[in-house]
Amino acid sequence: MFNRNYCLYKRCWSRWYIGGDFDSREESNVQINGKAGLSASNTDNLVHKLLRQLQEMKGGMAETAPIGIISMDNWEWPQGVALFALYSYYKETGRPEILDYMCRWFDEKLESGNIPYKNVNTVCPMLTLTYLYEEIGKESYLALCREWADYVMNELPRAGEGGFQHVVSGGLNEGQLWDDTLYMTVLFLTRAGVLLKESRYLDESVRQFLVHLKYLTDPATGLFYHGWTFDGSHHFAQALWARGNSWYTAGLVDYLDMAPLPEGVRLFLLSSLERQVAKLQEVQAEDGMWHTLLMDPSSYKETSATAAFAYGILKAVRCGYLDRSYLDTGWKAYHAVLRQIDDAGLVHGVSYGTGMGRDLQFYKDIEQCPMPYGQSMVMLMLVEGARHREEQEALA
Repeated sequence: MFNRNYCLYKRCWSRWYIGGDFDSREESNVQINGKAGLSASNTDNLVHKLLRQLQEMKGGMAETAPIGIISMDNWEWPQGVALFALYSYYKETGRPEILDYMCRWFDEKLESGNIPYKNVNTVCPMLTLTYLYEEIGKESYLALCREWADYVMNELPRAGEGGFQHVVSGGLNEGQLWDDTLYMTVLFLTRAGVLLKESRYLDESVRQFLVHLKYLTDPATGLFYHGWTFDGSHHFAQALWARGNSWYTAGLVDYLDMAPLPEGVRLFLLSSLERQVAKLQEVQAEDGMWHTLLMDPSSYKETSATAAFAYGILKAVRCGYLDRSYLDTGWKAYHAVLRQIDDAGLVHGVSYGTGMGRDLQFYKDIEQCPMPYGQSMVMLMLVEGARHREEQEALA
């Protein structure tokens, strides 16, 4: 069922794991109607398997990223995505061991001083820290939030028209806007604005969404290009890359929860989401997946993007951001993702971290391997599916 040519990595036992068995028979049963998620118990059991695999991931391959993006011991954007998924699951279940793990993750970094230099991608873990401060009130968390928010506002380089330059651990990417930036950096800045009562942070978040939409939207499809450079004014390979698009789908539905937006801005963002999802519905593969190049069915199907699309679409429908006619698209993706999870809880078909491609073949050649963000986006999808099921049962 799965292509077994995956990245190899070492394993170590996690410090906490709540066992449980996922009944794959239920997945096939609910897939028949495609309109319901797994039961609460099966969702819980599957999430525990995903968490165990997330905890066991260790970099054992020849990684190309300057800071390893597989092991949860590191501080980079994949770990940030994973922490946010863990927090979302904690808020749904109230499990204290998950809160304890997240706090220990940050405490160990703070105590050891093992915090990388600041850039767009290393900001990502800070999103979860804003919520952890609200949970436990630890002053060192608040101080770190202030420090990193000040960096984003006052020190992060700007590419053009005030847009955040996509500075990463491996390079400055001068003059470049990437579609990842809104998720990796702007969501944190938004939360920091709420937490610190800094309206200028919220205003800046609006500008970033508008500038990125201006330069990254493909007017013909409503999808988003991976990147734009003001040096030459072009979109590189003109790649309509799946995971990059999914950062917008998944990120916007959370941004709308976080930010008290002017109504005109909110309506504009919702229209961009509807147009994107309308095209996603059109190009979704028959089995529910999306190809890594959304408009190119010869490119491989990619699981992390499909999970993020499922999460974003399902949440958007539940919150009234999208019409219920898109619900089937979300559930179809949900069940397609379930088929990419093996019995041990490892998510397959996930592309490795992807830099800016100069041609479309670059995206087709990216290796597929289990990654923290693959596990994480599936967790977010499962939590959202559980919320839908709870609402359906409440109405029954």
